[in-house]
Amino acid sequence: MTLSRRTLGLAGASLLAAPRIGIGQTLPRVKYQVDWAFQGPNAFMLYGRQRGFFREAGIDIQIDRGFGSGRVPIDVAGGAYEIAQADINPVIKFIAENPNAGLVVVGVFGDRSLLCATVRADGPIRTPKDFEGKTLAAPDSDAGRQIFPAFARAAGFDASKVNWLTVRPELREPMLVQGRAEGITGAATSTGMSLKALGMDWPQQRILWYRDYGLPLYGTCWLTTKDYAARNPELVRAVVKGGIRSLQAAYADPAACIAGLKAAEPLTDVAIEAERQMVSFREQIASDHVTAHGLSAVDPARFQLGLAAVEEAYGMTPKLKPEDVYTDAYLPPAAERRLTA
Repeated sequence: MTLSRRTLGLAGASLLAAPRIGIGQTLPRVKYQVDWAFQGPNAFMLYGRQRGFFREAGIDIQIDRGFGSGRVPIDVAGGAYEIAQADINPVIKFIAENPNAGLVVVGVFGDRSLLCATVRADGPIRTPKDFEGKTLAAPDSDAGRQIFPAFARAAGFDASKVNWLTVRPELREPMLVQGRAEGITGAATSTGMSLKALGMDWPQQRILWYRDYGLPLYGTCWLTTKDYAARNPELVRAVVKGGIRSLQAAYADPAACIAGLKAAEPLTDVAIEAERQMVSFREQIASDHVTAHGLSAVDPARFQLGLAAVEEAYGMTPKLKPEDVYTDAYLPPAAERRLTA
């Protein structure tokens, strides 16, 4: 079940003409931002650009690295980027706090949330309640840190009793490895693999998934502004269509996708990023629901639960409805959103 295309006052946008590209004519350019440094989970966008999927959709796409999902909505609302990807939960928080910013989610390709808190497997933190009185490290913009209060509320512990160290992104995992923090937050694709690269392999990590403690959250989404979407509906459709096609191609041939990442970023550790990509596919994207219904087949009832969880975690009266945040008006048909190996 998906949400109606009537939402967000964008119904008339589909009536605008698609750009006509003639021989030798310059394609319209779109500035796009991924959620983090270029890594396995977001490599599909670079891979799709290399494969020509976006040009075939009618756009010339500029793809830049991001600095955390908490910062992405700020960059999009401020006009630094026209379309971007980010964990949907800090996007929800931003929309709730900034209703006049005009952000809108136009696709959800993360059917399950990767957000978690990670501690040492042999350490004293075994349950969420054990976080009370402990010290965690993360950047301010980290989605896991921003949504931590919702996790605490759902899991039944007092978030105000947790101490935080604000660190640069590259220092987060070393803080845990060096014992300078007792835990870290983030997406498991970032934290887990970075810890492994530092010598703390998966068996040495205890991962407390937020989704295991009453938070039925979605994962990564595409977002833009209502104004940009209304003025450029075909460009938004082209990005989403190209992004889905890129994700499908990466899922079908993950090694080729990582080879594309290596070509774009020569310092890429192929083994690490291949595993990071695999974790993203397994834990976030390739769910039973996606297998049955395709990418971005959003369930409104589940979406509503996620909205309320985020709002309540920050002391807000729940007001947002799914149609205030998300529209499926820019998605390709469901038949084109299937995920097959």
